[in-house]
Amino acid sequence: MSASPDEPAGTGASAAAPDAAPAAAAPEGAGSSEAGSAELDQAISRVEHELGRLFARIRVSWREAATTVHPDLQPLGYQVLTSIATGKATSAGAIIERLQTDKSAVSRQVRQLEELGLVESVRDPDDRRARVLVATDLAQERVALARSRYEARLGERLRRWSAEDLDHFTELLAAFGD
Repeated sequence: MSASPDEPAGTGASAAAPDAAPAAAAPEGAGSSEAGSAELDQAISRVEHELGRLFARIRVSWREAATTVHPDLQPLGYQVLTSIATGKATSAGAIIERLQTDKSAVSRQVRQLEELGLVESVRDPDDRRARVLVATDLAQERVALARSRYEARLGERLRRWSAEDLDHFTELLAAFGD
């Protein structure tokens, strides 16, 4: 759960800590200010390091999910397929926009998905002149299997934390994403 933009992120000391740190700056004096700045720089470096590790783990998860769907599928192909399967992007243009990638990469991935029997191009029911991409039943089954494996791994990790810690983590992620 995350707080809505018009609600406070939370109450209590733990929720206020990220905002309170800059206000509780070091006492007057150049040495204290420099020490505080060095501590902040070190903390930022640790965050950058952990974000790098997290992004690497996400890339591994995409690779594993792609292999679950089909051994020849690349991680980008999995992202294209899930965009189509969820209905969040059903045209090449929408996929390009959603994944922020180039047209040729999307075209190659869609072609491969069609060859693997995971995607079909059909007439758009709303505009018979246009075509939309739809995931086949096989694709829906395999994506569901990949998602369930991912969700099980994620759930296993997150269940080690208390609900309070998870709520705080969610609030921090939401604030970081703004």
